[in-house]
Amino acid sequence: MNMYDIITKKKHGETLTEDEIRFAVNGFTDGSIPDYQMSALLMAICLKGMNDAETAAMTFAMRDSGSIADLSGIPGLKADKHSTGGVGDKVSLLVGPMVAALGVPVAKMSGRGLGHTGGTIDKLESIPGFSVTLSNEQFMENVRNVGLAIVGQSDDLAPADKKMYALRDVTATVDSIPLIAASIMSKKLASGSDVIVLDVTMGSGAFMKTLPEAIKLAETMVKIGEASGKKVYAVITDMNQVLGTYVGNALEVREAVYALRGNIADDLKRTCLTIAGLMLLGCKKAKSLEEAMDALEEVLNDGRAYRSFLAFVAAQGGDVRYIENPELLPKAACKRVVKAEEDGYLLSVNAETIGRSSVILGAGREKKGDPIDMAAGIENYAKVGRRFNTGDELCVLYTDREESLDAAEALYRSALSFGALPVCEPTTIYGIVDENGFTPYKYNK
Repeated sequence: MNMYDIITKKKHGETLTEDEIRFAVNGFTDGSIPDYQMSALLMAICLKGMNDAETAAMTFAMRDSGSIADLSGIPGLKADKHSTGGVGDKVSLLVGPMVAALGVPVAKMSGRGLGHTGGTIDKLESIPGFSVTLSNEQFMENVRNVGLAIVGQSDDLAPADKKMYALRDVTATVDSIPLIAASIMSKKLASGSDVIVLDVTMGSGAFMKTLPEAIKLAETMVKIGEASGKKVYAVITDMNQVLGTYVGNALEVREAVYALRGNIADDLKRTCLTIAGLMLLGCKKAKSLEEAMDALEEVLNDGRAYRSFLAFVAAQGGDVRYIENPELLPKAACKRVVKAEEDGYLLSVNAETIGRSSVILGAGREKKGDPIDMAAGIENYAKVGRRFNTGDELCVLYTDREESLDAAEALYRSALSFGALPVCEPTTIYGIVDENGFTPYKYNK
């Protein structure tokens, strides 16, 4: 078996065997297969695609390239969730404590933000003292005792994915559904949970720009879950505008705290109840999604979810005074109120452009390793369907870089389109994918 023949086979659109895929993944991971040959194979996959069996084999080979978390010492079924990325996506900060408050352990490894997409780990690090690095023993103890732990991805978790993604990023081979699915699912399967709920975002602020693309990715990942023996759901959610109100690390933590106390935006609430509800359903804590969502709404209303978040923060070294009084969280030195310059209805928003505006302010990274300003970000009031009069506030920009305000404002304004006639508010959730395929969502109103 050699890499030349494997590349040639895929170049001609033929199906690779599991052994051939493992040979390629293992060889690239251990260094015996050079970058240029793996680049050629990735491009062939990008152009010719992979069938379900090939995609599953790629995922399992990547999963097995490193350690696999053993959560068997934690009683009961364990749940995890993953988002494909977005703007203002603080869902993990809410879903984790909501689910933990109802007795489902959540053992989660999360990533950092890059580009216009925020990362859960960065957001949590805006809480003074909070540690995203725990020993395996402490991680397990926190999940057992608190019901929730969120840490950064360890270097030995699916190392093949880390190497392959770095190569895809510089060879224009990122936009391949089989490769995207294998990248996400290899890490989720290696994380060891029994139930995985995937938030597949769709729209201008997401990687998947259209509903058919999002459904295809969701179905591919659910099939991989089936093949691995895991229960996997995927929720197709809207990312054509900011989720909730805030974009930025400390700002999103502040919003999450108030949301857990019951003051939560409708779109954020709907998304969180659905994702958390499927986690409960998969872990057999509810007989239907409706029953699960009702129970979750109770823990939001009666304070259990908030208390769960407090316990989680304290267990990972965070100073809970900043949760009890979230106005203590980092605040920017400069702010600018951006006001409407015309009368009209907001017709559309480009969420990616708003995300890029937040990066200019310092809330995100252009490349890995860039420092971020925990206090920077955007308080956004511009939601599609709302009417604004000249002088109404559209957003507030926050930054420690005063010189960035003009460019950030110009970019933010370019993301908005106004018109004289009203339009409907966009759908929050398009549907759910499980082993039976895609089902349109019915709880948006």
